[in-house]
Amino acid sequence: EAANGEEAIAGVAEHRPDVVLLDIQMPHLDGLAAARRILAGERPPRVVMMTTFGSDENLYAALRAGVSGFVLKTSPPEQFLAAIRAAAAGDALIDPAVTTRLISAFAGRTDPASPPALAGLSDARLDVLKLVARGLTNRQIGQTLALPEEEVSMKVKSLLDHLGLFDRAQLVMAAYESGLVTPGDKGHFSSL
Repeated sequence: EAANGEEAIAGVAEHRPDVVLLDIQMPHLDGLAAARRILAGERPPRVVMMTTFGSDENLYAALRAGVSGFVLKTSPPEQFLAAIRAAAAGDALIDPAVTTRLISAFAGRTDPASPPALAGLSDARLDVLKLVARGLTNRQIGQTLALPEEEVSMKVKSLLDHLGLFDRAQLVMAAYESGLVTPGDKGHFSSL
């Protein structure tokens, strides 16, 4: 337990946890700044952010920082456990109370710009990215695309490396920001 962002950073360096739960509003150094510094370290832990208010600004900043989860303090304890477990498993979880707003924000974009990095992806990698963006696990993606789960895992890692991202939450953001997927779109998969 840390009283401020600086203590959180020191605690992570000392104890090397797998997952860190940070409050966005912390004295001396806020949780977002602490998360950025923690995630910039060598072999960083997964970070789950919690906040009283699920402002879009905080959510976007947290996802851009590379956090693996975002939970409102008003959520039931089970939601915190789910976010921590998802982060520990290498997945991401965003509180359902803010997910709808996140999807609506991306759905409202009229002319998404496709990042050059996405343009260089093969059809098979784009198919995996689309399914990650829809929240499927590696196992579910493998079943959908008739691939072994290990191969899907390697493709997800390859996507992260190619796009310079940290986790699945950032992959989801990239897929929506680029217009590769849109809310409600079932999508077409070129490798099927």
